[in-house]
Amino acid sequence: MNLTVFEGAFIQGLIYGLMVLGVFLTFRILDFPDLTVDGSITLGAAVAASLIITGIDPVVATLLAPLAGALAGLVTGVLHAKFAIPPLLAGILSMIGLYSINLRVLGRPNLPLLRQPTIYEYLAGAGFTLRSSEFILSAAVALILILLLYYFLNTETGQALRATGDNEIMMRSLGVNTGRMKIMGLALSNGMVALSGAMIAQYQGFADVSMGIGTIVAGLASVIVGEVLLGRSRIMVWLFAVLLGSILYRLIIALVLKLGFQPTDLKLFTAAIVTIALISPFFKDYLKKVKA
Repeated sequence: MNLTVFEGAFIQGLIYGLMVLGVFLTFRILDFPDLTVDGSITLGAAVAASLIITGIDPVVATLLAPLAGALAGLVTGVLHAKFAIPPLLAGILSMIGLYSINLRVLGRPNLPLLRQPTIYEYLAGAGFTLRSSEFILSAAVALILILLLYYFLNTETGQALRATGDNEIMMRSLGVNTGRMKIMGLALSNGMVALSGAMIAQYQGFADVSMGIGTIVAGLASVIVGEVLLGRSRIMVWLFAVLLGSILYRLIIALVLKLGFQPTDLKLFTAAIVTIALISPFFKDYLKKVKA
């Protein structure tokens, strides 16, 4: 069996892990099902690809993408916090609007990056192979993001953000502006998602207006798979579990394709993975009762 496919899937798991960390921040920390990510990951890819095409340095283009994603999350947060629009509807409104914005940024449905410089070529120019450069850079960015997120969630502001997701009513009674917390959390989340999109576009060599479809499902699947394997006893373990879930999800997808299944079957397998991960605690409890 060709291991190159699984090497690529592993690297994709690291890059998509940035998106999964963003989904984790809203889904688990804020208890906010945010559908904006389907549009913000494409926004990050579109911004980075468009800037690179115009001659902007890939590093600068990659760093500007999270700002665009944060702005998308900010819109969703304002719609929910300031105008009392339900979370799902606020995310859907932003996602729909982002489709037209992404198409306008790209200028066409698909923007190739053939013969254009990418962030992965910097290390390749230092003597590393392109595949090694992709792995080192992706792993380094994922690790840095986990450490920054861990540090932030243990600050006073981060603790307030976590408490808002746990018990919003209590935090309001303590004088915390929970609306502001949600807006900040959504901006941070979609910034990470857009960064993932920017890196994915440069990894695969193009940005496509429909590349974000189903992102939220893949993100939730990765979060749940990681939690089942490593648990969520401590925040650092939880963050690494999320990244591990992203890698395993991409490896499973690669294995499914390698076994001869059609790409159209991937949605079914994703649904099956999420279902198995969700019901696994039930079977664990059942086995414990049987043993007892």
